[in-house]
Amino acid sequence: MGSYLVRRLGLMLVTLFGISVIIFVMLRVAPGNIADILFDAAGFVDPAEKKAIMAQLGLDKPLVVQYLSWIGGLLHGNLGYSYVTDRPALAEILPRIPITAKIAGLALCFAALIGIPLGVISAVKQNTRLDYILRVISLSALSLPNFWLGLLVLMGAVAYFGTIPIYTDAPQSFWAALVMYSVPAFVVGIRSQALLLRLTRSSMLEVLRQDYIRTARSKGASEQVVNYRHALKNAVLPVVTVIGLEAAFLMGGLVTVETVFNIPGVARFLVEAIRWRDYPIVQNLIMYIAIIVVLVNFTVDMLYAVLDPRIKYSG
Repeated sequence: MGSYLVRRLGLMLVTLFGISVIIFVMLRVAPGNIADILFDAAGFVDPAEKKAIMAQLGLDKPLVVQYLSWIGGLLHGNLGYSYVTDRPALAEILPRIPITAKIAGLALCFAALIGIPLGVISAVKQNTRLDYILRVISLSALSLPNFWLGLLVLMGAVAYFGTIPIYTDAPQSFWAALVMYSVPAFVVGIRSQALLLRLTRSSMLEVLRQDYIRTARSKGASEQVVNYRHALKNAVLPVVTVIGLEAAFLMGGLVTVETVFNIPGVARFLVEAIRWRDYPIVQNLIMYIAIIVVLVNFTVDMLYAVLDPRIKYSG
């Protein structure tokens, strides 16, 4: 196990290094920087002023120097300053992380609590009327774009309750936060629970055909024990993988939902930073998302060994 962890840690570091290089190069390859955008928006170009702004932001230095400066600051906890607000990048990013994390966490809880049990029921009741209804519902949920569903929720809230559930001020209590974030989390979780439902169903159907399931039934085990203790325990591995992937995706993929509900989260802020070519914000946000993805994948691999004793990580 020890040698595996060392190798895995080395692979994670190499992955993050490669991502940092890709982020840095792609941002610089994209046409225009913040100086170009500012002067284009003003309608005139003074080469001397433009050159002064680039020098002030460090954009006139060689790319290797810019990269080493960014990585060196990152390793020391100095994320630089936003080009747009001139505030520390950490101060801009840090308050937005808990907001997105709360929405992602609520969405995953909703998806898992609804999708997995319904997937088990759909598999156990295969080819019955209930199974067909659940399959139609899951396919319909997968077909609904988040932004469209979010707009419907907003219009329905205005029509029936006379209010619009968008983010205005930071909630001051736990219950206020739960009410505020549960609506966008529900919109996001609709798709995730449909995905988990279908995956749980297909994985359960595969396990229910195994010989040891028939053996358990022949020994007199109840259907509840067979379905939940034997079948679901072995069918849950691919479901855990998808939950991990969804968790990593939601930390940076809530752009449309955050925009529709006016939520000042990470994903919406990232899009705004890309539009302004705010390099320190974009680079650090994408590195943050990359670290989340790497850590989630590592956690999922460790959960495999816990959930399935047959899986061993050795040197």
